[in-house]
Amino acid sequence: MPANDGTTEQNDGTDDMTDTVADPIYKTDALIAQDIDQYLKVHEHKTMLRFITCGSVDDGKSTLIGRLLYDSKMIFEDQLEALQSDSRKVGTQGHEIDFALLVDGLAAEREQGITIDVAYRFFATEKRKFIVADTPGHEQYTRNMVTGASTADLAVILIDARKGVLTQTRRHSYLAHLIGIQNIVLAVNKMDLVGYDQATFDAIVEDYTAFAKSIGITAFTAMPISGFKGDNITTLSANTPWYQGPSLIEHLETVEVNSATDADKPFRMPVQWVNRPNLDFRGFSGLIATGSVRPGDSVRVLPSGKTSSVTRIVTLNGDLDQAVAGQSVTLCFADEIDCSRGDVIALADSPPQAADQFEATIVWMADEEMLPGRAYWLKIGTQTVTATIQQPKYQVNVNTMEHLAAKTLDLNAIGVANLSTDKQIVFEPYADNRTLGGFILIDKISNATVAAGMLHFSLRRAQNVHWQATDVSRDFHARLKNQRPAVLWFTGLSGAGKSTIANLVEKKLARMNRHTFLLDGDNVRHGLNKDLGFTDADRVENIRRVGEVAKLMTDAGLIVITAFISPFRSERDMVRQMMQPGEFFEVHIDTPLAEAEARDVKGLYKKARAGELKNFTGIDSPYEPPHDPEMRIDTTAMTADEAADAIVARLIP
Repeated sequence: MPANDGTTEQNDGTDDMTDTVADPIYKTDALIAQDIDQYLKVHEHKTMLRFITCGSVDDGKSTLIGRLLYDSKMIFEDQLEALQSDSRKVGTQGHEIDFALLVDGLAAEREQGITIDVAYRFFATEKRKFIVADTPGHEQYTRNMVTGASTADLAVILIDARKGVLTQTRRHSYLAHLIGIQNIVLAVNKMDLVGYDQATFDAIVEDYTAFAKSIGITAFTAMPISGFKGDNITTLSANTPWYQGPSLIEHLETVEVNSATDADKPFRMPVQWVNRPNLDFRGFSGLIATGSVRPGDSVRVLPSGKTSSVTRIVTLNGDLDQAVAGQSVTLCFADEIDCSRGDVIALADSPPQAADQFEATIVWMADEEMLPGRAYWLKIGTQTVTATIQQPKYQVNVNTMEHLAAKTLDLNAIGVANLSTDKQIVFEPYADNRTLGGFILIDKISNATVAAGMLHFSLRRAQNVHWQATDVSRDFHARLKNQRPAVLWFTGLSGAGKSTIANLVEKKLARMNRHTFLLDGDNVRHGLNKDLGFTDADRVENIRRVGEVAKLMTDAGLIVITAFISPFRSERDMVRQMMQPGEFFEVHIDTPLAEAEARDVKGLYKKARAGELKNFTGIDSPYEPPHDPEMRIDTTAMTADEAADAIVARLIP
């Protein structure tokens, strides 16, 4: 063979093309590609049903989904071979298949025999397409169940025929109803293990019916099944001749989905982004939440209230004469009006509401408890605002539906509380519109989702209380005092020297004829905050109140000096957001814990160490030092007077 010079042996791709045509294996691939294309065209216009399976641990949710995938021929041969092999490894008898292994993909789930994550699977029949979510049964993973249920049209509540209605059955049923799932299937599973006994089935249905009525579920479809054996899954089983209802697949194929009714509601489209590819085109893109729209329709943009009319409905495949709920489109207007992400486009004669205070149901999803008064990001539709939650009105006991008194909400707790946002948001009650009524709360520091919620209504005071304009502005107040308003926010451990340095700073500013006011942590607890204790929630409220007072004082043109431990970054950031840009100066009085404890002027550390003083910062309550303060004062390296000079020089160059 001659040496490879780049011309004789190097393949330029033409030989491969010739071989492809001649080789029967590649012809098979071509036929498969044609089959896939034909399959996609057949399924393109089918309706879609999203549903979840839920219930208690080991009720057979994953097995049922595996059976549905198997019976709908949605398993490839290599998957089937692997499934059969895995089934033998976990001890399944004979040639039977453990269908749960199709869905329980996480190693931890297979080892424990439970579902932890939410597993989504797609399958289709001749009549409909489906996306099914297998949600966890363990109480500690309730937040995962809420995630899976948030987009579902139907819930299959599974009950082990041997166990009957359990706590998680009630919890998941309540959550499904709370989230707005109107189609409920009560699937009494593992009927093969009770000999397909009708009396067992009837007793479970009677028990569940009584509970369902207590939480507002007025109708559901009950059926006896065996996910493992396949009874009443795709066809009616000879083992249950006493059951005359539909099979599970038949019911799923024919049930009316919520999205079908959304088209009959008033038009609503949250704006996702402004589409401006060039100077000749400007449109507003988003997913239509409810209703329909046509060119020529008069629309209103909220919350501004500006009106125009639709000139075009643009999609990737061309303009439409009509667009309906569930479609993603770009709308073009006849007028150049202000419209941006987070706004909502609605029909001009039937707009939704806008408010900044609400009552809501909240499902808490974080390991850390909810802190009333703390500022969280609230995301609803395409809108993102700052929100604070008040102490819950009550917490719901999902077993008894009793309303329990609660100061906060912990992991998986469900409660009702008032919340307020820093600006008006466009909304509708969750019962009328999931998109404009459902929200999530996000921690501002960690960016973790901590809760999901449903808005009930706006509070009356949101409409009755308005900002009163005044003729003397904050700028006039500042000019009158010949100074720029500011907030010097001293934070640090108890004993760090905050009050001492703050007092010196105010004295130095007074000598410079500056108008100041000092808010000291101990002093405000004698009056303004005398009703607050030292729990985390009370600390949050303490700082919120002080922040509001400081804001009013800056409006009066003052330089406000505050000396508070203020242990949490989130609340210090909340106060920063209240102020005008550049007016908030965070000063970290950075004294090591050992040094602050050695000083212990008030004897507080000694009491805390002895267990006589609970929730003391630095001992049994955390302190979160600033990441990037305007100034950091190391009190081990300078005196209090030197620190005060440095702060004044930074504030007034």
